[in-house]
Amino acid sequence: MAHASMSLPDVGNVADYLRDHIRTVPDWPQPGVMFRDITPLLHNPRTLRVLIDVFVHRYMDAKLDLVAGIDARGFILGAIVAYELNLGFVPIRKKGKLPYQTVTEEYELEYGSATVEIHADACKAGDRVLLIDDLIATGGTMMAGRRLLERLGAEVVEGAAIVDLPELGGSAQLLASGLPLFTVCRFDGH
Repeated sequence: MAHASMSLPDVGNVADYLRDHIRTVPDWPQPGVMFRDITPLLHNPRTLRVLIDVFVHRYMDAKLDLVAGIDARGFILGAIVAYELNLGFVPIRKKGKLPYQTVTEEYELEYGSATVEIHADACKAGDRVLLIDDLIATGGTMMAGRRLLERLGAEVVEGAAIVDLPELGGSAQLLASGLPLFTVCRFDGH
């Protein structure tokens, strides 16, 4: 009896496969910025599963306590990864969005400045935390998230993102600060 063959996608190089599903939107949110839009990657169930599997396989034996995600796209990734690793999730929000006592950190963006905050009881001293976001541009958001977690006594085991924009210098700055970093793919040029 012949079995019907299942048509499986050829993902080849996983980083290239995922990179090919990220849309570039020129001049958004302002002229000169090449915005890397991950929504097509998230929209496709196949690419979303491949993406999450990359993170889960990397961190399944990392002995983590929590996953922290940065507002807003880091919430999407972080919550799914936390669920798959059977860990709790910590949201790092934009200022004014959390209802309880918070700790805040201001940082510089590629095109301005912003403030993020975390609940004062989001983690405890000694917690091993994975910090996740969608991309690394100037590194300001991830550095601010790291500082918040460390102020509460946590150890940020690694920073993780889908996309690295190396020309903006964020990944080099984060690595120079001593933060181990993992990104799935990179876009040279911004």
